Amino acid sequence: MESQIITVKSTIQSRIEKVWSFWTSPEHIVNWNNASADWHTPRAEVDLRVGGKFLSHMAAKDGSMGFDFIGTYTAITPHSLIEYVLEDNRKVRVEFVSGDASTEVIETFDAETQNSVELQRIGWQAILDNFKKYTEAN
Repeated sequence: MESQIITVKSTIQSRIEKVWSFWTSPEHIVNWNNASADWHTPRAEVDLRVGGKFLSHMAAKDGSMGFDFIGTYTAITPHSLIEYVLEDNRKVRVEFVSGDASTEVIETFDAETQNSVELQRIGWQAILDNFKKYTEAN
């Protein structure tokens, strides 16, 4: 069975250099990488090179659950593109399209089978919306 592809996107009112830095730096990732206020990312690691790995430990703030979101970078074009493969072999592509004073971020990823496509779209969009809010405020 071929997996379904999901796309989420947002236009951030910030220049590409800042958007790229906030997307790829652990000290920023821990501030925006959550889909709702009752979750957080207390730890993030990034080895931003092809073959390098990243890890974001995502957890409920009440300590009731948590998980590691882990992947391996397969393609990187600075200020333009990041591709990676997750531990379950799903592929993710993140495009950064630079405008005059804004940057569009487009994430395309293979759906997983545990949650509905709509729930996945909502969750990934919520994280991207949180990224937009954090980046524009800082």
